[in-house]
Amino acid sequence: MTSPPFGLVRKKSYGNEDAAAYCDWFRPFAEGFNRVLRDDGSLVIDIGGAWKPGTPTRSLYHFKLLIMLCEEFGFHLAQEHYWWNPAKLPSPAEWVNIRRVRVKDAVNCVWWLSKTPYPKANNKRVLAPYSDSMKGLLKNGYKAKLRPSGHDISEKFSKDNGGSVPPNLLAIANTESNGQYQDYCRANEIDIHPARFPALLPEYFIRMLTDPGDLVVDPFAGSCVTGMVAENLRRKWACVELSSEYIRGGMARFQTDAENARSRPANYSISTPCSQPADETEVPLVANGGATR
Repeated sequence: MTSPPFGLVRKKSYGNEDAAAYCDWFRPFAEGFNRVLRDDGSLVIDIGGAWKPGTPTRSLYHFKLLIMLCEEFGFHLAQEHYWWNPAKLPSPAEWVNIRRVRVKDAVNCVWWLSKTPYPKANNKRVLAPYSDSMKGLLKNGYKAKLRPSGHDISEKFSKDNGGSVPPNLLAIANTESNGQYQDYCRANEIDIHPARFPALLPEYFIRMLTDPGDLVVDPFAGSCVTGMVAENLRRKWACVELSSEYIRGGMARFQTDAENARSRPANYSISTPCSQPADETEVPLVANGGATR
C-alpha cells in the first residue's frame, strides 16, 4: 500500500520525477514489487494526475504506468478506485480560477493490482451503512420483478447483509486527521511532509485485502500513515523512507490511539451536475479556450 511521488510539474520538497520519464523511473520498483508480492497479495498504488506544462491538458503518465505494470510485469488490474478529496482546493488556479476553462481536480486514481486474477479479498469488511430507502425496503419488503433496464431483481435483493457494498469512489477529506502529526512536527522543529494521505485510505484496503498478522509494506512511506494504520489493525508492517526527517516526524503516528488519529465523518454530500445553472447569455464561453487571459 503506497503513494509514490507523482509526476508533477511543480516539484515537491521531497522530489518528483518528470511525467515523461516516470515509467522508466518506476521500473526497478515494479520489479521489486513483483518479486516479493505473494500470489494472493495485492499491490495498491495511490497516484495523482498531472497537467502538461503551460497548457490546460492532462498528462497520461499514471495511465501509462498502469499499462506498463500490467503488460510488462504481468500484474492484473483487480479494480481501479478513485479517491475524491472533498476538501481539496481548486487547482490548477490558472485554468480553474483565472481563465475558467477547467474544473477542480479533486480525484486521485488508486490502482489495485495483483499477481493473479484472484487475490484474497472480502468486501464485507468495508460495508457502508444502508441508505434510508434501502432500510425502508428491508423493513417493508420488496416484490421481485424485472426492471426496465433488464435487470432481474429477485427476492434476495431484500436480504439484510449488514450494509451496502461501497462503490469504487472513496470520499475521504484530507484535513484534520493530520492535526496531531503537524503539531508534533512543529513542536520538535521537524519538516512536515507536504503530501500525506488520510488514514482512512490505507485502512480501507488493509481491511479488505489483508488479515491480522499479514505483512503490509509501504516503500514510499513519507510520514508513516500506512504503518500507523497497519499497527492499529494488528498487521505486521514495514515502511521505507529516504528522508530521516520524515521518519522522525512519523514517530508522532505511534503516540496516539487509532480513534484520535483520524477523522471519521459518516458521509459527504456533493451537488448534482448543473444544480446551479447560470444564465448562458450572461456567461459566454471562453472563445479561444483560455489560450489568453
